[in-house]
Amino acid sequence: MTDTAFARRRGALLDAIGARPLLMGVLNVTPDSFSDGGRFDAPETAAARAALMRAEGADLIDIGAESTRPGHQVLSEAEEWARLERTLPAIREAAGPVPLSIDTTKAALARRAVAAGCLVINDQWGLQGDPAMADAVAESGALLVAMHNRTGICEDLDIVAELRRFFDETLRLADRAGIPRHHIILDPGVGFGKTPRQNLAAIAAMPALADYGLPWLAGLSRKSFLRQFVDGSPEDRLFATLGAHVAAVACGAAIVRVHDVRAHREALAAWSGVMGARP
Repeated sequence: MTDTAFARRRGALLDAIGARPLLMGVLNVTPDSFSDGGRFDAPETAAARAALMRAEGADLIDIGAESTRPGHQVLSEAEEWARLERTLPAIREAAGPVPLSIDTTKAALARRAVAAGCLVINDQWGLQGDPAMADAVAESGALLVAMHNRTGICEDLDIVAELRRFFDETLRLADRAGIPRHHIILDPGVGFGKTPRQNLAAIAAMPALADYGLPWLAGLSRKSFLRQFVDGSPEDRLFATLGAHVAAVACGAAIVRVHDVRAHREALAAWSGVMGARP
């Protein structure tokens, strides 16, 4: 049963979604993530990172204990939980009132993370990976980020049709489990099972899928699809990331998932100011 404090925090986050673009800070407590692996996998460094993101204006903090980069090490639930259990108490204290999200594909781990203080379950398989995930989300009362994913790349894919096919199934599973529609956020899954061209098309497809009536999250930060615009390492992709995220917000994204919170807060504040001044 969802307690009163949890429901109050959930309600506050739901009220904030759509009022302005929200910033979800990325906090990977992993040794092997593509951009920042090994930098924040100790309690002290994870807490310091959470405190910095809070100070810079993060609206949520998304914690990942298993990398999803190509060729990543697949973890058991016990291994993934060991990483999270070690760092989550320090992160929770440092984050203060900033809601926490757990980035996982494992239903049992999602349940434990919500019990330990997370408010959002960020499922990279949109309820279609672990068959127990829909019930875990429903019973925990957590909000759900449902991301589109594919096991392979198809060059000829109609991305709008594919996103619709996938999310229709996600919502069918959510309805069956009793997850309220207004607890669901959709993510087009940029960087997962798509060509560079399809990644761009997935961002641009959000207006075509507005009939779902659900908010969108765009997670584009430092991803390899940006190499079509800029050379260099993931850390060299800040400006391309900013441009892509501003474009995503223009296409309807209510939340952007970012490594660089302050830069995004300032860029989106300027964008919102200009857009708000239009006659």
